[in-house]
Amino acid sequence: MKKSLGALPAVFPAPVLMVGTYDENGVPNVMNAAWGMVSDSDQITLFLAEDRKTVDNMHLTGAFTVALADEKHMKEADYFGIATGRKTPDKFARTGLSAVKSERVNAPVIEEFPLTMECEFVEEVNSKTLHCYVGKIVNVLADEDVLDEKGKVRPEKLGAILFDNFTSGYYTIGTRVGKAWHEGLPLHKGE
Repeated sequence: MKKSLGALPAVFPAPVLMVGTYDENGVPNVMNAAWGMVSDSDQITLFLAEDRKTVDNMHLTGAFTVALADEKHMKEADYFGIATGRKTPDKFARTGLSAVKSERVNAPVIEEFPLTMECEFVEEVNSKTLHCYVGKIVNVLADEDVLDEKGKVRPEKLGAILFDNFTSGYYTIGTRVGKAWHEGLPLHKGE
């Protein structure tokens, strides 16, 4: 028997995304965003409140980066979700992490995170019920130690953390249990 829990964001897991931008003085700013997703093969959509410093910076520079937070840097990633760039202008510096300018877009790449998408800011979508920011992924940077012998990203090597809306917890990725577009083929016979 199921128990009613009321209206809540019951999608698990959510990624822990580090959205990097530069402010008007070229200072790196990073925010922790759990509500974002790939929305096309070369596109990412972030669902952010419009009053975020990151949003101002995206409009200013026309670019941002999105890194996957990892377990090694969970403390810093969590801090990026606690502190706001509006009240703490040295927010990034306080973490001790290092940023370099992307070679492709006007945004910082945080060296310590293992995978980063470099994005051009494409569009803001603002309706009565939806507010989001779309970026075109122009390149993905990955640490060599998270790649396999064929140069493909191995999720188990990323150490990526996931956010759970139920208890506000962080989790790491688990064991691979199947192959996409393969496991359901026996049910697809005859179609």
